[in-house]
Amino acid sequence: MIAFPNNSRSYDRTRRAVHFWGYDSAIEASFFIEEDALRQLQPDARADESGFLSAFDSNRDVICAAAAKVYVRGSRGSDDLVAANFWRGF
Repeated sequence: MIAFPNNSRSYDRTRRAVHFWGYDSAIEASFFIEEDALRQLQPDARADESGFLSAFDSNRDVICAAAAKVYVRGSRGSDDLVAANFWRGF
């Protein structure tokens, strides 16, 4: 089971996404949530680094729940969350 005890997150300008981490026991898993997904969660978010980080912080529980659903133990690299991950029924 993956958990998200670390509140660290950073904005990646190149990927246009917020980067955050989860932990499956001692295994660190890397996640990115794209700007479009953050805009879907918080339409009034400012379209800059500060705005996207604030949108992430305001929606952390929903984002972590979606990340847990896409996480596959033992996968390499990172998992990306996109707007479709936040449609009803996901």
